[in-house]
Amino acid sequence: MELLHSGKVRDVYADGDDLILVASDRISVYDVVLPTPIPDKGRLLTALSLWWFEQLSDLVPNHVLSATDVPAEFAGRAVRCRRLEMVPVECVARGYLTGGGLKEYQATGRVSGVELPRGLVEASILPEPIFTPSTKAPVGEHDEPITFADVVDKVGADTAERLRQITVDVYRRGAELAADRGILVADTKLELGWTPDGTLMLGDELLTSDSSRFWPAESYQPGRPQFSYDKQYVRDWATASGWDKQAPAPEVPAEVVEATRARYVDVYETLTGNRW
Repeated sequence: MELLHSGKVRDVYADGDDLILVASDRISVYDVVLPTPIPDKGRLLTALSLWWFEQLSDLVPNHVLSATDVPAEFAGRAVRCRRLEMVPVECVARGYLTGGGLKEYQATGRVSGVELPRGLVEASILPEPIFTPSTKAPVGEHDEPITFADVVDKVGADTAERLRQITVDVYRRGAELAADRGILVADTKLELGWTPDGTLMLGDELLTSDSSRFWPAESYQPGRPQFSYDKQYVRDWATASGWDKQAPAPEVPAEVVEATRARYVDVYETLTGNRW
């Protein structure tokens, strides 16, 4: 195998015509990789992605070829997958107002160019899910929000509309399945790419605690921050630490590591019904 790319969380290897996608225990916030890993994180992300790919396989095809035909040293944290020509856009869907979307709304009344009603507060549910794409920044740089018109400029009108439709459809289906299990999906980020025969399909990860914000429905209350089953907990710690969000990042305290792992495990078990 040949290492092709080492990203913020995943390493990509070439194995003949296939790719081996390996999820590490690294965690990144504000597009900077932290020096402290989260134990089992790579295995949890891989298992949850595989579960979601299966749940949504009738809605949109995905890149998974095998979860078992991988090198032994990567077992449990790797997927054999198709090679895709990745779309040069981060495809994000939001159903609730939080994070960077909230800050943009407070400044402009819009998120990625989408006009929203006045008077929304933190964690408000949106009238309908919206497509809020962003750039794909290299490691150590920050993704930046862009408008649908920017996506059209990058990939053309037809592809841009397909990206928007797939992203919103995946979000809606995922949010419905999660809500049945007591989890609210505030937002999620997708990666899409083309196969050589022109099929547009899902790649990378899907509806995980790294790519989504998950909130417990039972304690949801707009107007305040929500309990989060995802890496928002680490983002909050990083913000409170006084770190300037530039590399190098500080070490993460043991209690934050333990609490973060527990949240990843809890949401995996709640969504899938499987014990970790």
